[in-house]
Amino acid sequence: MRARFEVEGLHNEHRDRAVLVGVDTGRHEWPLEESLAELERLADTAGSDVVAVVTQRLDKLNPRSFVGSGKAREIEALTLDPGADTVIFDDDLSPSQQANLEDLIPGARILDRTALILDIFALHAESREGKLQVDLARLEYVLPRLRGMWGHLEAERLGGGKGTRFGAGESQLEVDRRMTRRRIADLKRELKQVSTTRQTQRKSRNVSGVFRVALVGYTNAGKSTLLNALTGADVLVEDMLFATLDSTTRRFTLPEGREITLTDTVGFINKLPHGLVEAFKSTLDEVREADLLVHVIDGSHSQAEPQMRAVDEVLQEIGAHETPRLLVVNKTDAMAPELVAGMLARHPDSVAVSGATGAGIPRLLARLAAEASRGSAALTLLVPYTRGDLVQMAHERTQVISERHTPDGTQLVLRVSAELVERFSEFKIAEDELVTE
Repeated sequence: MRARFEVEGLHNEHRDRAVLVGVDTGRHEWPLEESLAELERLADTAGSDVVAVVTQRLDKLNPRSFVGSGKAREIEALTLDPGADTVIFDDDLSPSQQANLEDLIPGARILDRTALILDIFALHAESREGKLQVDLARLEYVLPRLRGMWGHLEAERLGGGKGTRFGAGESQLEVDRRMTRRRIADLKRELKQVSTTRQTQRKSRNVSGVFRVALVGYTNAGKSTLLNALTGADVLVEDMLFATLDSTTRRFTLPEGREITLTDTVGFINKLPHGLVEAFKSTLDEVREADLLVHVIDGSHSQAEPQMRAVDEVLQEIGAHETPRLLVVNKTDAMAPELVAGMLARHPDSVAVSGATGAGIPRLLARLAAEASRGSAALTLLVPYTRGDLVQMAHERTQVISERHTPDGTQLVLRVSAELVERFSEFKIAEDELVTE
């Protein structure tokens, strides 16, 4: 398997020496320099040191080798001096382009942006589901890139000539493909089982009536820092792209007393491989089924607006684009006041915060409380003392406006989500029946 997926070297202290390659066709929203800067961060996360960057301006990509033949020779020279062992392209390579580049640059490992991101995901996946998802995406990426490495052995045995075309190399390649397809089918079955378990857990949460908030955003936007600031959780926070892949859910009590859940999800990225989105769809169900999406952006980043649009594209792809959304401009501690003001002017319904310092968190909590109450019903109840479980549920899962103990039971005025109205309806009373003294 000439194009086998390799992550050796990423798990030890050895760091690869990489050449980055980008082509400017004039049709990308992001400046090539910004895209390559992000690619360098990805390479660093994967354990590679960038020793050279090669760019080329083309009206259209070379269908055979992505870059021009002269540029390919220039890249090959860089693998010899300064001695790079990996060449990383900023866009996806077709299987034939990758195969041709491996022939043109035989001394280096050829990766495209998707392969690099898959390397990183393979390093950071920790849960069983995460590992299954990454394995599936990797094998689906590898399948069309499998190449025979045994044909020369059969040719030597037969002495070349007629008949060598259908020798052992051809058979071995078919075996590899068949084994890969079988493993892909197995992984899909395993993921379906895991997804069924996850759906059961989600249904249980849905019945509970707890308002569900999912944090979404570009990778490294500060979602985990914000989750920690809101809930006091100890979610891993690193200045690294894709520091965590597995979603983390924490219960959180708003100042008004209502309990909600906050879920930190995997970060998105520009040119996020479609195969990864497909493989991670069961995890991203947390996003699709949330009551509110909190879209966290790094307001201090020069590409904050394009990053927002990249996230919007993924939300559209997974069917979460119609879910109510609250935009949170994070990292205001690293922004000039006029930059914050400009961002809020362009997005007047957003909230500016700093997950690192806590600035703006009270305003964010107020907005979360308002969103959690949106669409809820006001109920006036008289709950007998024998139903203390309902009083506890009211404190955990509704907004308690007033509470009073009377000879006949606990008198409550609540704002209740539609899912929970039926649970309390047996004890509804009219407002004129309230005991006020």
